[in-house]
Amino acid sequence: MPTTKDTSRLLVPRDRELRARVKLFGNLLGNIIRRLEGEAVLQAVEALRKGFVALRKKDNPDKRERLMRYIDALDPKTLETIIRAFSIYFSLVNLAEEEYLHRERRRQVTEGGPLWLGSFDHTIRVFHGRGVPPQALEGLLGRLEYMPVFTAHPTEARRRTVMEAQRRIFLAAERLDMPRLGREEREELTRQLEVQIQILWRTNEVRVKKPQVQDEIKYGLFYYVESLFDAVPHTYRLLEKAIRRSYGSDEHGNPAVRVPSFLRFGSWIGGDRDGNPYVTPAITEMACRLAMEQVLSEYLRRVHTLRFVLTHSLLMCRPTEAFMQSLKEDENISKAVFKDLPDKMESEPYRRKLYIIRYRLRETLDTVRRRLAGETTVMPTHAAYGSSQALLRDLTLIHDSLISHGDGNVARGELTDLIRLVETCGFHLHHLDIRQESTVHTAAVTEILAQWAPDMDYERQDESNRLQQLAALLVDRENLPELSHMTLSEATGQTLEVFHVMARLRREVGPEGIGTYVISMTHAASHVMEVMLLARLAGLCGWTEQGAPFCHIRISPLFETIEDLRHVEAVLQHLLSNATYRELLRASGNLQEVMLGYSDSCKDGGILASAWNLYQAQQQIIAITAAHEVQCQLFHGRGGTIGRGGGSTHESIVAQPPGTVQGRIRFTEQGEVLSYKYSNTETAVYELSMGATGLIKASAGLIGLGNQDQTDHLKIMDTLAQQGEKAYRNLTDRTRGVLDYFYEATPVEEIGQLNIGSRPSHRRKADRSKSSIRAIPWVFGWAQSRHTVPAWYGLGSALRQWRTDDPGRLEQLRQMYREWPFFRALLSNSQMSLAKADMDIAEEYARLCHDKDLAKRVFGLIREEYLRTVEEVLTVSCKDSLLNDNPVLALSLMRRNPYLDPLNHIQITLLRRHRALQGTSAVSPDDPWLSPLLRSINAIAAGMRNTG
Repeated sequence: MPTTKDTSRLLVPRDRELRARVKLFGNLLGNIIRRLEGEAVLQAVEALRKGFVALRKKDNPDKRERLMRYIDALDPKTLETIIRAFSIYFSLVNLAEEEYLHRERRRQVTEGGPLWLGSFDHTIRVFHGRGVPPQALEGLLGRLEYMPVFTAHPTEARRRTVMEAQRRIFLAAERLDMPRLGREEREELTRQLEVQIQILWRTNEVRVKKPQVQDEIKYGLFYYVESLFDAVPHTYRLLEKAIRRSYGSDEHGNPAVRVPSFLRFGSWIGGDRDGNPYVTPAITEMACRLAMEQVLSEYLRRVHTLRFVLTHSLLMCRPTEAFMQSLKEDENISKAVFKDLPDKMESEPYRRKLYIIRYRLRETLDTVRRRLAGETTVMPTHAAYGSSQALLRDLTLIHDSLISHGDGNVARGELTDLIRLVETCGFHLHHLDIRQESTVHTAAVTEILAQWAPDMDYERQDESNRLQQLAALLVDRENLPELSHMTLSEATGQTLEVFHVMARLRREVGPEGIGTYVISMTHAASHVMEVMLLARLAGLCGWTEQGAPFCHIRISPLFETIEDLRHVEAVLQHLLSNATYRELLRASGNLQEVMLGYSDSCKDGGILASAWNLYQAQQQIIAITAAHEVQCQLFHGRGGTIGRGGGSTHESIVAQPPGTVQGRIRFTEQGEVLSYKYSNTETAVYELSMGATGLIKASAGLIGLGNQDQTDHLKIMDTLAQQGEKAYRNLTDRTRGVLDYFYEATPVEEIGQLNIGSRPSHRRKADRSKSSIRAIPWVFGWAQSRHTVPAWYGLGSALRQWRTDDPGRLEQLRQMYREWPFFRALLSNSQMSLAKADMDIAEEYARLCHDKDLAKRVFGLIREEYLRTVEEVLTVSCKDSLLNDNPVLALSLMRRNPYLDPLNHIQITLLRRHRALQGTSAVSPDDPWLSPLLRSINAIAAGMRNTG
């Protein structure tokens, strides 16, 4: 039996089961359309589906022209219904694939033996096989912190209502997999499945109104209830099971290697105010309180269930003295808990304790809800929990007491699951980061200093003088001058209020409730020091009366553009050389976080330059922080698509530079990635497991198992990155009219009318520049029109130019692909985006341009580079076709393409008609083509499983 199972290869032989499930979904959807919309609509859907399937097999210009005339003849209502049919079909295919992959993983588990690459089982076996002793593995696990950070970037096109309907379909389909189903049972389950699909058909998948930030906050919380509250403890169970297999158990049945709770979650939803005027200080308060309400409600639910599980009697067991003492200490609130029955359950001590815990949780939750309702100066009652540590202490007392009298197996059930959740989520649920652009802080500090010292003219000072002035103000042990808030501008007042909100929420939710303060567009060390000064004004840092420093804020500079990445070293050296900053940093724990932006760097310089500059920046950051004896945590601002740093989480973590992960990683989870990973518990467990094993592998250097990069590989990448950036910039920065091409040959402006996010798609309205448009719509627009330019452009030119016709150089590239995880991940991810591109369809979009010569010229450059990149990637990877080493994804795309084709052609028709009617003016309510056009954007996003 092989020691490693490649999941993708194992799944292919049984793909017929998936095809059967997809066919069932398609037939049920067809029945619903025929019954509810009429035979004519179904025939139109089928005519387009079959027509474009035939064109995929063999191109026929006459047939393509007939299909386009057929589309042209359809009225808006019919077109909209057809789009919905394809869109829902894609949703069903996505669900079928997700359920199938989960079923196959379960099948592997039941077969026994090593599991797939990236599973806990395979990872722990490898560590055990390499002779890692239990103590070393436990030490490594003890240093881990794995934190996905949920963001509300406007890329997720699906409504929460739709996602809930899809979850019901997933569960209904799963019941069809139960063994030994009779014919009548199967027919009944199929009818139930059809009902759920019909409900989805009747549900509007497009938002009628643009979501507010409050909606996005609740949308983010949805994943905890829907999957994560169950997925988190289940993930730990899988790791413990894997450890038992390889390392055995102790005398109590616990794994020989103790597994600490290393999963954590973060969020930007309600805290990210960069470019979003709707994220106010009040919204940030609401976000923290809603998160606290959500997690406390979950704890209450679980404690309620435990009351009927831990029914142990004093006649049957003897709890620990520590536990019984805690019950005595609870007597001061027992009257409030049990009212007229003070002796209730005295013979069942665990139940009695759980009633008290439930009461205290209710009091805590009631405090939060009153604050959410707008009551001011709400103080918790004496019974409410002051912190999650107090709750954890109560639960641990029960846990340890159960173990003491031989009920360890009981303790390891639902009680341990609850303990895992409290250790993971506390009372804050997730760490809410705050983000704002550096210019906002500079403006606020300039205004404040103008009030304190009118002659200073902070804005005109150079970097050295700014740092000196800021350090002097921070280090001043005396009170800072009084600040007259009445004379401050509204913008500066709001900026200051954010810091005061952070201080209040730390007291309310706990110190972990507020995460990192992220400064986007960090260009200088003074940008970090400015935030530290603003924090001091809110009492978040400073010096005690005894002269000791304190710092309750963690500040993360964010380096986004290619230029910023190249200046990382200078900024960090200046910052960490500042004695005042270092003193405050030590007071906060001596951990410096640095965030790296994948989206803007890729938009700025292309995939090669972005990936390589990020790689080098990480090495520089770790080297600088180590030289200053500062711990470092890297925060990766990854998007959903390859053009924004997306791809497999496991592979991307393993591909990080050696020695840069060090047991801790934070990364953003954006857009459609959230729903694909976390909508279903089963998939969430898989994703958390794969990410955690990536972190374990990437941190192996901490126990002496690290690798080193080869010098010649680094030199080659230096040259490739320069050549790739030059090719990309030649297109995006130096090709005349390319931005006009982008706006006319993609639906990027229409994407801005889709109600999928609260944040504007452009930094500056009516500005057709690359710097104005955000990275998300930049990627989204290219993807919708099947260009996928940001994810691969420049790669082919760089590879071709470097290797020329030299066989020796080609072998060097092939060696890099075989041996270097970074280079392999880069080419594998690019293959995925190349496979999702379609130059024939992209050319149809190019015909939307008014300037036909411009369209021909720009599209010609894109097609030429596409063909070159495909050839080079296949040559270097020694593959016959794209995704040859990922057959599951290849089959998935093959299933989708014949259905994407008609949608793209429909969208082109709708764009032409909508633009003819609207021009560039404001949207008219009389435009009949807008609604189907917006639906087509959703549908194509669902089909490609990509937005931004």
